[in-house]
Amino acid sequence: MTIPPRVTRIGALGALMSALLLGGASAVPATAQSLPTRVPAAVAPVAAVGDICYSALPSQAHDTLDLIDQGGPYPYPQDGTVFQNREGVLPSQSTGYYHEFTVVTPGSPDRGARRIITGERSQEDYYTSDHYASFDLVDFGC
Repeated sequence: MTIPPRVTRIGALGALMSALLLGGASAVPATAQSLPTRVPAAVAPVAAVGDICYSALPSQAHDTLDLIDQGGPYPYPQDGTVFQNREGVLPSQSTGYYHEFTVVTPGSPDRGARRIITGERSQEDYYTSDHYASFDLVDFGC
């Protein structure tokens, strides 16, 4: 299995680069310009994708992000597989753009509901605690 290479997370600068890749600063609404760590509103469904500070993630999500940066090994065979975005909550991308990784849930007899979903091109990371019903873009700057 090939997992896309990761680059160093750069917080607000990464969000700005994403905005520029998606059509330049003029394509980003004024509200998004004042919050540079958000995904531009034109890309993400407003009600479905929020944001979360890296420091607010559970410690197990930090462990998962570290494993992703190291290239594994992962605790579950499904980790690193293509996430299809069947729910349509994340911004629409081609198949293979997103990959999913388990965030271990202490005491759970199975994988639980928590995941990190990574985006290939702009290196975004999303956290879900409710098995894909909602997502938060991880902000590494806070």
